Amino acid sequence: MSRVEVNGVELFYEAGGDGDPLVLVHGSWGDHEAWAPVVHALALRFRVLVYDRRGHSQSERPPGPGSRFEDEEDLAALMETLGFAPAYVAGNSFGASTVLGLASRRPELFRGIIAHDPPLMGLLADDSGLLPSATAGSRKIESVLEHLRADRPRAAVRQFVEEVVLEPGAWDQLPERVRDTFVANAPTFLDEQADPGWADLDLGLLSGHTGPALLSKGTQSPPWFAAITDRLSKALPQAETHTFEGAGHIPHISHPETYVERLISFVDGNRNPA
Repeated sequence: MSRVEVNGVELFYEAGGDGDPLVLVHGSWGDHEAWAPVVHALALRFRVLVYDRRGHSQSERPPGPGSRFEDEEDLAALMETLGFAPAYVAGNSFGASTVLGLASRRPELFRGIIAHDPPLMGLLADDSGLLPSATAGSRKIESVLEHLRADRPRAAVRQFVEEVVLEPGAWDQLPERVRDTFVANAPTFLDEQADPGWADLDLGLLSGHTGPALLSKGTQSPPWFAAITDRLSKALPQAETHTFEGAGHIPHISHPETYVERLISFVDGNRNPA
């Protein structure tokens, strides 16, 4: 277990394995342990870096609201400081938004992008067909935020898990350790949602990333994620898309073997022989 100060904040990280560098970026509420179901298998093929984003678990929680830009800068500094640049970088949910945001500004840090279900709902602002679904999702998120503002973190997390990204009953199926982590990290979700740019991305800027990209979704993911993936795939010159059958928002937890196989297949199919 190690810590390093980058971008003015101390971050917890773990690194191991041997091979091509691979960085894993977790989503909202969680921490590096979210990748536990796949880290060992990936470390047989890659030199893997996992970490807790600022404000999460064992990383420093600075005072005041943060922003996705800060998360992007943290990721860049961490990769450069620890010798993981350029790397394949995989992100889930808000972690995927962070990866894509950094790739749009610093494409030289990436050998390839792997992004699952980034909640970049700002990309759908002009899609009237998805408006009812997206509006319903936004209302549920606002209800989650109301719970957080009223200091009801457990109620907030349960609603987020069961009504926003997974399904009814999913909260009780999560391991107790995971539930406790989500509750402890609940304040970071308020920070993320307070950032006016959390759901947006400059697709024109992203198109400057000409390296390989794997954009994925699950058949059980909320419907707007498929539309976001479609928008992103049109912006990235070398994007390929994948749908995890039977999976939802967190396939590396629900379908770890399938996730590992697809990630390795993507990297092996796009490796530069040089």
